[in-house]
Amino acid sequence: MNTTVDPLAGKLPPRDLLIDTDVLQGAYADGTPDPGDPAQRVRFGTSGHRGSALRGSFNDRHVAAIVQAICSYRRSQGIDGPLFLGRDTHALSEPAFATAVEVLAGNGVELRIPGDARFTPTPAVSLAILDYRPGRGNGMADGIVVTPSHNPPDSGGIKYNPPTGGPASAAVAGWIEREANRLLAAGSAGIRRVPLRRALGSSSTRYFDYLGHYLAALPEVVDLAAIAASGIRLGVDPLGGAGVEYWGAIGERHGLALDVVSEEVDPTFQFVAVDWDGQIRMDPSSPYAMQGLIGLRERYDLAGACDPDHDRHGIVTPALGLLPANDYLAAMASYLCRYRPDWPVTASLGRTAVTSLMLDRVAARHGRGLYEVPVGFKWFTEPLLAGALAFAGEESAGASLARFDGTAWTTDKDGIVAVLLAAEMTARTGRDPGEQYAMLAAALG
Repeated sequence: MNTTVDPLAGKLPPRDLLIDTDVLQGAYADGTPDPGDPAQRVRFGTSGHRGSALRGSFNDRHVAAIVQAICSYRRSQGIDGPLFLGRDTHALSEPAFATAVEVLAGNGVELRIPGDARFTPTPAVSLAILDYRPGRGNGMADGIVVTPSHNPPDSGGIKYNPPTGGPASAAVAGWIEREANRLLAAGSAGIRRVPLRRALGSSSTRYFDYLGHYLAALPEVVDLAAIAASGIRLGVDPLGGAGVEYWGAIGERHGLALDVVSEEVDPTFQFVAVDWDGQIRMDPSSPYAMQGLIGLRERYDLAGACDPDHDRHGIVTPALGLLPANDYLAAMASYLCRYRPDWPVTASLGRTAVTSLMLDRVAARHGRGLYEVPVGFKWFTEPLLAGALAFAGEESAGASLARFDGTAWTTDKDGIVAVLLAAEMTARTGRDPGEQYAMLAAALG
């Protein structure tokens, strides 16, 4: 594996590294995938299908086939509640969102799309799905998020969250993948679709206030009152992602000294420093991509960032800069075990197989079980929903945690809550997460 650091790493990208959004979106609209080429077929990875219109792996026909397959899956499972649809700020997310709306409306799906807030973080979709569940024996909701996560600006992606609220299981993803590829091979015959204007005006398409719903529920999972009372200066960089319209609203509604360091949205992501390999990648766990926020660390008591769909996080402290993802996960888990007294004693801590073993020591110290899964947050969805897990973390800076009462918050990763929890940890202990991890390492090795 070549790990040579590119000379541009940590610097703002030169103009010749920026995408041409018109060319990219044109390729999305006009491209015809070759079903015989494995690189151009639908392939669900750890969280949905990803590709680029410039490489023939993500265009209108891919998205239409995937969404039609999701509609067929819903019918096969009797899922007849609303489908919550969101998107991030990548250039391909806008036309892919439109494709999804057309196909969902063509299938008569009860669709919920964002209103005033154009973009929707993954955790806001997961929360909406789960909050629709209580007391319903049928009519369960599900969701789609149009995002390639932190991947480069020319990337596109789409992922499906079934009624469990988190990433689709391997079995569900495999079903959708096979059906989507069957539709591609058939020349997209069998795809039900209506024009966008008609789709948006359909009685089955309604606006949903994802932002308001998420803001109202936040005090159920993070002690925002403690953060506000402490006066902690919190700097947040949305990295031009889907939470750009969320952070200011969170600070204003809950009285936080929260400064959004940049509210710029530009699908070229020209304001994000180049990653280690010479690509633009909006990765909040990368010390290269995070150079902008790291350079501001002395202005704040704590700073944080999220990737484009806001399911991953990065934490910056004045003394240490960007914390390694595994260090913060361990500090989070240790803090939560001490400051969530109403969590059931039977609820375990979860980690992926390649996440730090420090979580095992934290679990043992606090008398909690440790639940290990393969790589991929989808393995945490069911135990989080059932309350068997109170915290789940993965090595790539993704985590979710239970509400104060021990019930599931989101069954997908939540980067927003991860950043706010860092502020809560600092407010309630007087030590930032970096200092807390140092104490933890000294105690547990």
